[in-house]
Amino acid sequence: MSISMGIDIGSTTAKVVITEDDKILFQCYERHFSQVRQKTLEIIRRAEPILSGKSFSAAVSGSAGLGVAKAAEIPFVQEVFATGELVRKKVPDTDVVIELGGEDAKILFFDRRTGAFEERMNGSCAGGTGAFIDQMATLLAVAPDELDRLSQDHQFIYTIASRCGVFAKSDIQPLLNQGASKSDIAASIFQAVVDQTITGLAQGRKIQGKILFLGGPLHFFKGLQERFVETLKLGEDMAVFPDYALYAVSLGASIYAEEEGTSFDYHTLVEKLENAADEAVTTLRLNPLFESQEEYDAFVKRHEQATIPEKDLAGYTGDAYIGIDCGSTTTKLVVVSKEKDILYSYYNSNQGNPVEIVREQLIHILKECGDRIHICGSAVTGYGEDLIQNAFHADTGLVETMAHLKAASHFNPNVDFVLDIGGQDIKCFKIRNGVIDNIVLNEACSSGCGSFIETFAKSMGYDAASFAKLGLFAKHPVDLGSRCTVFMNSSVKQAQKEGATIEDISAGLSMSVTKNAIYKVIRAVSKEDLGTNIVVQGGTFLNDAILRSFEIEVEQQVIRPSISGLMGAYGAALYAQELRLEQSALMSLEELEHFTHTSKTVSCGLCNNNCNLTVNTFSGGRKFISGNRCEKPLGRKENKEIPNMFAWKLSKLRALKGVDGGKGKIGIPMGLNMYENIPFWYAFLTRLGFEVVLSDVSSRALYRKGQDTIPSDTVCYPAKLMHGHIVNLLEKGVTRIFYPCMPYNFNEKKGDNHYNCPVVAYYPELLDANMEVLKNISYEHGYFGLHRPKDFEKKAYEYFNREFDIPRNLVHQAAKEAFAVYDAWKWEIRQEGQRAIQFAREHGKKIIVLAGRPYHIDPEINHGIDKMMTSFDLVLVTEDAVAHLGNAGKVHVLNQWTYHSRLYNAANYVTTQPDMELVQIVSFGCGIDAITTDEVRAILEEKGKLYTQLKIDEINNLGAVKIRIRSLLAAIREKEAQQKAR
Repeated sequence: MSISMGIDIGSTTAKVVITEDDKILFQCYERHFSQVRQKTLEIIRRAEPILSGKSFSAAVSGSAGLGVAKAAEIPFVQEVFATGELVRKKVPDTDVVIELGGEDAKILFFDRRTGAFEERMNGSCAGGTGAFIDQMATLLAVAPDELDRLSQDHQFIYTIASRCGVFAKSDIQPLLNQGASKSDIAASIFQAVVDQTITGLAQGRKIQGKILFLGGPLHFFKGLQERFVETLKLGEDMAVFPDYALYAVSLGASIYAEEEGTSFDYHTLVEKLENAADEAVTTLRLNPLFESQEEYDAFVKRHEQATIPEKDLAGYTGDAYIGIDCGSTTTKLVVVSKEKDILYSYYNSNQGNPVEIVREQLIHILKECGDRIHICGSAVTGYGEDLIQNAFHADTGLVETMAHLKAASHFNPNVDFVLDIGGQDIKCFKIRNGVIDNIVLNEACSSGCGSFIETFAKSMGYDAASFAKLGLFAKHPVDLGSRCTVFMNSSVKQAQKEGATIEDISAGLSMSVTKNAIYKVIRAVSKEDLGTNIVVQGGTFLNDAILRSFEIEVEQQVIRPSISGLMGAYGAALYAQELRLEQSALMSLEELEHFTHTSKTVSCGLCNNNCNLTVNTFSGGRKFISGNRCEKPLGRKENKEIPNMFAWKLSKLRALKGVDGGKGKIGIPMGLNMYENIPFWYAFLTRLGFEVVLSDVSSRALYRKGQDTIPSDTVCYPAKLMHGHIVNLLEKGVTRIFYPCMPYNFNEKKGDNHYNCPVVAYYPELLDANMEVLKNISYEHGYFGLHRPKDFEKKAYEYFNREFDIPRNLVHQAAKEAFAVYDAWKWEIRQEGQRAIQFAREHGKKIIVLAGRPYHIDPEINHGIDKMMTSFDLVLVTEDAVAHLGNAGKVHVLNQWTYHSRLYNAANYVTTQPDMELVQIVSFGCGIDAITTDEVRAILEEKGKLYTQLKIDEINNLGAVKIRIRSLLAAIREKEAQQKAR
């Protein structure tokens, strides 16, 4: 009879299992709250009755177990190998192991013949782990077990990103504010975890066969189990969720310990753990935030000067204005007097139901007002602007950047930089001549937001305010850098093991928030980038430690208004006052008391987008529909009179139909550079006798068809879509696909060279290497260059004669015709551009040059941004329609990319046109876009043009895009008003 102990110390929990001849005698699973060695000792002491007086083997595993194993001289087994030991002994017919932990996620692919396995783990991001699920539960204001229960009653699955909490929040918060069902959102969160596992972890390798699911999240969340089984289409025998899923690694460690053979007795093991030395100090320390109480008092006194007089609502008589800011996690509301004093304010969590929160507050306010106070105007801003305005008949809505600017200007008329850090958002905007010139939102990380501090405070038993105060006088703040919210846990734990106090950690976290905002979001190169008149706001800046950290980092004093958390609502109230209305259209007290609100989710089905719509129904049957990417579900026809070159281009390209020429069908995936070159290839292949078949327009469903073959999580979404387009062509019955590698694009003689982006150039090779289905068909992905017509003709003859026995004269005719068709296509684009510009000028409309890559006309990639822009009465022209009219000359970068050269020249042309502004679309994940963006910004700003950038990816949401577009419109109007005034 042999007794063996396995200890698994993970990122958040400690697990101990004691076995005797495969029988489990003892098991324990508990959170260690960074007290790794102490918690391990505590659990082992509970097992004393089993171990005392006996000899047993022991081994340690887990991401946090190595230090304990070394210090206590206990054998250590890497957790992946521990899992391998478990599979080998208990479930030898396993093909794949999926294990999700608190901060870790891994997949093991087993080879049954050799017993070897391949491991894939999460790296720089903790998306798709247990901590991610916990964050999302917090966002929904439910416990994790309630999130699971809700998910099992879902009706719809929304697209929600899982690479980072901020991306997921960007998808979830608009759904919440638009009244989407929490059950649907809960299930969608679990689906996001599944998608992250399939694409981010598997990285193109197919998950099939018998799958063993391990780890806490996959044990506790039945809804998550359901999503995995349904998505992977697993039969009953193929999905294994064992009872020991929580203890899998510790069981594997126990098996390893038994084989390794090191013997312990209970008292020796406990003594080793008690005497184990802590690890050496490696965490850097920083200077204190405040050296003395006197220094802090002076700091507080300085910031107290930025105040708004407050009066009692009960004692006021006269006109008043209401401002509402329905934010990402909180609802803010103020009542302002005609002198701009605050009569009433409210700031609290929206608890996932902002409509009811606002209703309760309005009832309270109107009861207090009685006949003494006359509400002359009301305005709404924030994520829930449209919903709240429609629900309660508020007089107007305004984009939140303008609301914040109005409030900031009230405190400093010369403000040139505003930084707003909220619960899960960071917004900053530069102001030039009183106009918002550039806007930046956090899109890559949520580690600099208020919820970041709040999460840590709760994990340590404090509320956010108390936790923040602890760091004010910390003697040795720890340098935690600016990392992923989840992975920051590891840094905190390490600092705690090295003796850092709670005060040191509080100060260090405050500093990390500041560094994240400056270096990750704003990407400031120097403090001068932030301007000289800085106003900071948002609830997070009510934290004196964060405010002090910011001032230290930027080396200048800033203004933090006393109403930092209410600035959006206050700015909205000021805007409502500017309306100069005699009477607000806001609901009466009686209407509010009888107000009702229900919501349901439906699928639109009126076009290929198949948008999941949230239909909100208010008192009297009034409806507000959200989630739409176009006007169809609203019962309004799209204004097709407004020129929209995105829609025009797509329509033209989709009108190309194959012609049977006797050579059979040949499929072309409609994505990436094919949106640029399809007129050429269509003409060329059709002339050769092929019937060209194009894949369908992109959609999320099409993406999912190929997602299990995507080897890279970081490649741009347009490239990821190509896998689905290949599958789509195969489903059409195509047995020959033509998708050539093209290192060079057409030579437009506008830059230093004319390369295609490396992803665009060589993605056909990647598809060939990662999509097994291509082995069963004829996949033509040879190398071609269209920049030299004579060389192309020669290369094309060699290739098509060899592969299809096509004679030289036919290739010559096809090439000549294809180049002519492409030239005609470019001419037609430019003519359409001039027609659109002429229309705008004849009808007095603004012109937006929407610049990006050719594939941005794909509706799945652009999310209907073109239609959103035209809905604001903007005429939309593409950059290639005007680039030939501009000449950027010698730019400050190596100008070697064709699409980028167009951007520079289009930007140059825009600076010469008084009624044009340029908006640049960037595909998130494309590294070379950063340099291009800086150069485009420089070209525009030199001539006083506004600059707006839209990052488009599967993670982006229309809410953030709408903020930018409306901010641009507001800035244009503001600039025009200033010009008229001058």
